[in-house]
Amino acid sequence: MSAEFNELAYALDTFYFLVSGILVMFMAAGFTMLESGLVRSKNTTEILTKNVALYSIACIMYMLMGYNIMYGSGVSSIIPSFGGILGTADNAAADIAGGSDAYYSNISDFFFQVVFVATAMSIISGAVAERMKLWAFLLFTVILTGALYPIQGFWSWGGGFLAELGYSDYAGSGIVHMFGAAAALAGVMVLGPRKGKYGPNGEVRPITGANMPLATLGVLILWFGWFGFNGGSELKLSDVGSANAVALVYANTNLAAAGGAVAALITARLMFGKADLTMALNGGLAGLVSITAGPNVPSLLGATLIGVVGGIIVVFSIVGLDKLKLDDPVGAISAHGTAGIWGVLAVPLWNDGASFGPQIIGLVTIFVWAFGASYILWSILKAVIGIRVTEEEEQTGLDITECGVEAYPEFNR
Repeated sequence: MSAEFNELAYALDTFYFLVSGILVMFMAAGFTMLESGLVRSKNTTEILTKNVALYSIACIMYMLMGYNIMYGSGVSSIIPSFGGILGTADNAAADIAGGSDAYYSNISDFFFQVVFVATAMSIISGAVAERMKLWAFLLFTVILTGALYPIQGFWSWGGGFLAELGYSDYAGSGIVHMFGAAAALAGVMVLGPRKGKYGPNGEVRPITGANMPLATLGVLILWFGWFGFNGGSELKLSDVGSANAVALVYANTNLAAAGGAVAALITARLMFGKADLTMALNGGLAGLVSITAGPNVPSLLGATLIGVVGGIIVVFSIVGLDKLKLDDPVGAISAHGTAGIWGVLAVPLWNDGASFGPQIIGLVTIFVWAFGASYILWSILKAVIGIRVTEEEEQTGLDITECGVEAYPEFNR
């Protein structure tokens, strides 16, 4: 009877993992729509191409090397091992009956983890939009998804030294979101701003996106997919404790997003005198990122407050980056990076089992690795093949120069 129950639990948890992965995969559509809405129409097709390609590359590279780097035995707690291409070996119900503690399929774990890798890469896509060469970006994608992300993932979720220190990051405010934002920041610094974004005296010239309904749809899709992102990170559903935990994670994820959106909208109204839709959208994302490090502990009110703080700081972060002439067309560095930092630091405020020391060490380690390695890689690509399109190509638009297909051809008729 026990073996039958374990097999049923194994099947249920595996299915839950797969469904959660499907929800997170749909976030690729959210990122694509958000970025497409916030760039100019002449760069839309390139954004679409880039997002489809980066997701596909991430899946392949994580299968070829990333997963076994991240979850291999490791040479040490700092240096991961390379286990080669992921095969089809899997847990079996017979193993469970024999006393194994495995409670879901290894392949379902790979499927769930690979969509997280693609999420980290999608953050970078929006930050470097409208002026980066497509193929330089895709080469960077190969290396980040195959090696850079899995190495720091090994340090934390793979049982490395950050895990040993007690770094706590439930679904990846730091491991996924701040990592992606740090790599994006390096890219933006090496790449430079879009032409005309900043005046000679440092004034910021707004460059409005082409399609606000599309951007809004993108955020709502991301909001929807985030239930799988955070909820699936509970890793199981087949017992009462896990089921209750999943319910709390879902509710907290939703409320943090709501708190972030409202707080950003009010903050923008107070600062600019207008209800800025783009700030509200980034506020919702900031709330989601903020709660991701620890959605399984706070009360519903606590989760809302975490989102509120994220929504406020993202507005100031976006304005601050513009003052530094760091051009991020979609606000990705702020929504995922600044809010990601806050999310990791918020964990000890509600979780008695976490402390600030390991959280700070984890943030510094992940940031230094992501930013440093990415800056070096971006610089190498810049020197070898170039990463920025010409000024003429930027003026024409990347749809024509990089892809040869206009997203909105009727505008030019």
